[in-house]
Amino acid sequence: MNQDIIIIGGGVVGCAVARLLSRYAATVAVLEAGSDVAEGASKANSGIVHAGFDAAPGSRKAQLNVRGARMYARLCKEVGAPYAQPGALVLAFTPEDRATVDGLYRQGLANGVEGLRVIERDEVLRLEPNVNPAVLCALLAPTSGLTSPYELTCALADHAAVNGVTFHLETKVQSIRRAEDGYELDTSRGPARCRVVVNCAGSDSGRLHNQLSSRELCIIPRKGEYYLLDHTDAPPFTRTIFQTPTRMGKGVLVSPTVHGNTLLGPTAEDVEDALDVSTTAQGLGQAREAARLTWPQESLRSVITTFAGVRAHEHGGDFVIGSVEGAPGAYEAVGIESPGLSAAPAIAEELAEKIAKDFRLAVKADWRPAPRREKPFYDMSLQERAQAVERDPAYGVLVCRCEQVTEAEVRAAIRRPVGARTIDAVKRRTRAGMGRCQGGFCSPRVLEILAEELHIDPTEVTKCGGASRLLVGIIGQAAQQKEV
Repeated sequence: MNQDIIIIGGGVVGCAVARLLSRYAATVAVLEAGSDVAEGASKANSGIVHAGFDAAPGSRKAQLNVRGARMYARLCKEVGAPYAQPGALVLAFTPEDRATVDGLYRQGLANGVEGLRVIERDEVLRLEPNVNPAVLCALLAPTSGLTSPYELTCALADHAAVNGVTFHLETKVQSIRRAEDGYELDTSRGPARCRVVVNCAGSDSGRLHNQLSSRELCIIPRKGEYYLLDHTDAPPFTRTIFQTPTRMGKGVLVSPTVHGNTLLGPTAEDVEDALDVSTTAQGLGQAREAARLTWPQESLRSVITTFAGVRAHEHGGDFVIGSVEGAPGAYEAVGIESPGLSAAPAIAEELAEKIAKDFRLAVKADWRPAPRREKPFYDMSLQERAQAVERDPAYGVLVCRCEQVTEAEVRAAIRRPVGARTIDAVKRRTRAGMGRCQGGFCSPRVLEILAEELHIDPTEVTKCGGASRLLVGIIGQAAQQKEV
């Protein structure tokens, strides 16, 4: 493989960078170790577009968070990703918490966050009646938003792909070294060469950085565990509800999602294995206990799943963005933990503009708009559903009953520019399998459709790539072998 630009990592930052670089006359490829884009932290986070009051004034986190958050409404509209702006509250329950809230308010003003107010108990309970009545006051941040991080990442990837970016999945970069005219990469699928390399590898970004620069960085994988509640029960809060932050992060929150679920979490635990996304009784217990301070009537009767994500905490505590020191033509986004999702559009803009300027890249005359997204079937009116079925009878066949996902939508997800190749990839694009039964009813049919669309044997279909096959053989063949 020989490209002008190679981006390592297909998370939200990598795909956002790829989308903007697709504006220029250069060959661009994204190498992703997972079986799909958004396989790392971008599929397992809170989905919150933070207002920007939490980061220290003057830090890269503060600058890029506030800038990125202001870009979200337009970006999501352009690429067809969900976005809402319900606002957020940071609750104070003690005099010490009140002092923290006052500090966050001053920090937010210094960072340029708009609309911040410290409100007292009566107003808090008027806005959110289910908040613990022991609350003293809260910081109100009306510009806090919500998105679906995996749907956004997939939409960014599609927009990049229709403008010529190639995506190479299950392609892990094992090493990078300087070459005479750029960089040579050793990958799990063979060698690759490029003039420009962009390191957006999440938890693996520190290892790759240290192969290029004498100024070493240290990434600490930090795991957070969550509960997800079914949307059949309305969320208890209209806004994202935080407690005061700690040195380990923003703390346990209770928040609606853009799809009407309720999210509790995350915990914060430093781990050695960046791929350790297991949940534990201890971690989930901590999340539940902490959430009760916010929501005393907390009920987990409608929990449909628990999950964990690992964020890339850089030892210095801030984002590392820009040129790699001592490595001309190498760029990076390292240590992208919260508010990384919020900052992603601004990070991408900064990196893409710098690369284009440094290498004098010409702007394409024919940059195509993002592919049009059909309205989800679950969100259609009865008239819209009837019209959809008339256009395509496959809209009349429900595959996922919990989330009302149709066969037409599953097939469309597989046919997208960066299309689904696994059960989980279909889930992230359509929500088939994200409901109460967690794929118990729809997975067999999704598997059949994947096999049909990809022209592969059903036994080759995987849940999430690699060896995660759902089927090991066909009963008839097994019976014949037994008879022999």
